[in-house]
Amino acid sequence: MLKLYNTLTKKIEEFTPLNPPKVGMYTCGQTVYDYTHVGHLRTYIGEDILRRVLVSNGYDVKHVQNVTDVGHLTSDADEGDDKLDKRAKERGQTVWEVARFFEKYHFDSLEQVNVLKPSVICRATEHINEQIKLIEQLFKKGYTYQSEQAIYFDTSKLADYGKLTGQKLEEKKVGVRDEVVVDPDKKHPADFALWFFTVGHFKDHTMRWSSPWGEGFPGWHIECSAMSMEYLGNTLDIHAGGIDHIPVHHTNEIAQSEAATGQQFSRYWVHFGWLLIDGEKMSKSKKNFYTIDEISDKGFDPLALRYLFMTAHYRDMQNFTWESLEAAQNALNKIREEIRAWESPKIGCAEFQQRFLEAANNDLNMPQAVAVLHELIRSDYPTSSKARSILEMDKILGLKLDEYLGKPLEIPEEVRKLVEQRKKARLDKDFKKSDELRKEIKALGFEVEDTPDGPKVKTLN
Repeated sequence: MLKLYNTLTKKIEEFTPLNPPKVGMYTCGQTVYDYTHVGHLRTYIGEDILRRVLVSNGYDVKHVQNVTDVGHLTSDADEGDDKLDKRAKERGQTVWEVARFFEKYHFDSLEQVNVLKPSVICRATEHINEQIKLIEQLFKKGYTYQSEQAIYFDTSKLADYGKLTGQKLEEKKVGVRDEVVVDPDKKHPADFALWFFTVGHFKDHTMRWSSPWGEGFPGWHIECSAMSMEYLGNTLDIHAGGIDHIPVHHTNEIAQSEAATGQQFSRYWVHFGWLLIDGEKMSKSKKNFYTIDEISDKGFDPLALRYLFMTAHYRDMQNFTWESLEAAQNALNKIREEIRAWESPKIGCAEFQQRFLEAANNDLNMPQAVAVLHELIRSDYPTSSKARSILEMDKILGLKLDEYLGKPLEIPEEVRKLVEQRKKARLDKDFKKSDELRKEIKALGFEVEDTPDGPKVKTLN
């Protein structure tokens, strides 16, 4: 039985979808004004593992993810500078060109860490009508008010506003930032914009659409509610995202969705912990982030990053260091080298597969699942049995182990000759030459491990 920590109820619960075996899952996608970084990838890999675990339990998952490509304000406050407009000016491009560039980079990054493509990818700019319809529902039900600048959701009209955090409305405050544009007609700091008008500070806003209230553009939160319900119905089985979305974005999604439909918006809320760097949250605003390109440029396999993220529980914060990534790369390399010599898969090791799935089903306890994987590799079972089990485990792990299983390493002739030369140099006790030859071998993408049975050649990644 799959159990998940539900942020809404603050406890681990057995997962039961509305209409089994179908599961509707929505995950917050990227705001495409900048590069996807490894902090984002921790969440997307976590969501991918959740999806794979659901499938391994026999569920038919419809996974919907949005692309925030509309030039709106990405803060919970009325932020003055639109990031998409700003980036377009910096790059000498249109906002549309910028959005498409970073959208492509985002999905290319996900592909490199073997994240499955969502069943539905929906762009905010292609669902403006759905967002307007949802605002109209809220307008008719009396949950909105209008100022010169925007149409707001009136949080005081919803008795259980803030239930995701447990914070009362009178305690709710919006973080003040230097660039915030204050709307004097906004009734409460927690009230949030559903639709901005292209007037005043926003008169030069590039992206704009007609609406029943006047020309403008949608607020940040409305797109996720409109698109998730468009593809998954009024009540989702699972809504997932980073923990930074809990206090504002996801709280406001719940408010506007449930106010409009009168039904529960999502039954389970799954949130993933921050990735830290030097003890701080990795983020675009701090510019202390690494992209997947920078990971590859330093010689690491992107899948080593995936392995690294599985060594910590998804709800815990994890500190990224190059040393930890190197350790993950080495661990992954050892697995790959070990399984190259295994026989073709036959009957699996049921005990290990059961323990692995039990760990994954226990609130996605991937550190424990990875430990079971290593225990399987060290076990005395026939390699053909271990091969079958490791392939089953990799349906969740997503490490592409099938590309190495039973496939001996092909060593180029040039590398073989260098290894033999190095072997002779060591016998002659010419360790200087031996070290030089090791460097030459490494430059060709291989490394040599000296064992009692002679030199063993491995790939670097």
